[in-house]
Amino acid sequence: MVKIAVIEDDIPIKELYEIKLKLEGYEVKTAENGKKGLDLVIKFKPDLIMLDLMMPEMTGDEMLKQLREFKWAHKIKVIILTNISKDEAPPILRFLNVDRYIVKAHYTPQQIVDIVKDVLG
Repeated sequence: MVKIAVIEDDIPIKELYEIKLKLEGYEVKTAENGKKGLDLVIKFKPDLIMLDLMMPEMTGDEMLKQLREFKWAHKIKVIILTNISKDEAPPILRFLNVDRYIVKAHYTPQQIVDIVKDVLG
């Protein structure tokens, strides 16, 4: 079963994606900040991470930077799912092997699920 981690501090959005992805047959685990997200990913070892950027305790880009220090983590696909425009995104993201950058407000939940399927192949 394909494993997906949703790291998102907006609880209703986090729960919405969790439900939509589980209905598609994915195993999904969630965390509400980058610190908990990093711990979750290290234990869960997902195939894909859906990652918000602006979160308490640790931002998404900082979490991803720390995660990419592990050799095994280089193969994990990452979809940045945020409301920050790409122009305002932290510059380091371009060096952290991000598969897609999505502004949440521009996509429906079903479109996000379709993008997940596309990224996973």
